Amino acid sequence: MTDQETSIKSTNITAVESRVTLQDRIKRSGHTGGVLWFTGLSGSGKSTLAIELERRLFNIGYNVFVLDGDNVRHGLSSNLGFSPDDRTENIRRIGEVASLFSSAGFIVIAAFISPYQEDRDRAREASGENFHEIYVKADLSLCESRDPKGLYQKARRGEIPEFTGISAPYEAPVIPEFTVDTGELDVEKSVTALAKYVGAKFIQQQD
Repeated sequence: MTDQETSIKSTNITAVESRVTLQDRIKRSGHTGGVLWFTGLSGSGKSTLAIELERRLFNIGYNVFVLDGDNVRHGLSSNLGFSPDDRTENIRRIGEVASLFSSAGFIVIAAFISPYQEDRDRAREASGENFHEIYVKADLSLCESRDPKGLYQKARRGEIPEFTGISAPYEAPVIPEFTVDTGELDVEKSVTALAKYVGAKFIQQQD
């Protein structure tokens, strides 16, 4: 993509206002919308926790949806690689999509390595106070020992360039809204802790 192409902006557009208000959505679902942004190394457990949390919240009646890194790269971001610029654009796109879901009253669980704090901050800007940075914490050695997709082995052999934690940096959150340490907690306890957090932050008390 040329510099000229990237500088082109949409023109002659007008935002459309919904006739369904935010309060209408909250009253129907019983909870506010928002974004739970799971960040952590590959193998930390982001996708596993996201899927399990989605099922638990769905079973008790929440409007909830998971956006996962691998799934998004099959479609929305299929034209992007893993260079710093492409990672930034990938997270920008997801931040905007997550914000749209959040505005529709969904609790969005976004599971992405998202290694750069600046990119996560940009995703936060899209959703404002409805954004919750969740650090799925696990030491690199633990993630390598899990290596569910065999990616670390390939990265160590030099077969995957710019692999986070090996040949590319990971910037851990400085002040996340919530941290779940998957080196200390198993999946069940991790999901329980996350569900309690959601209950405290998203549930709308009925009058």
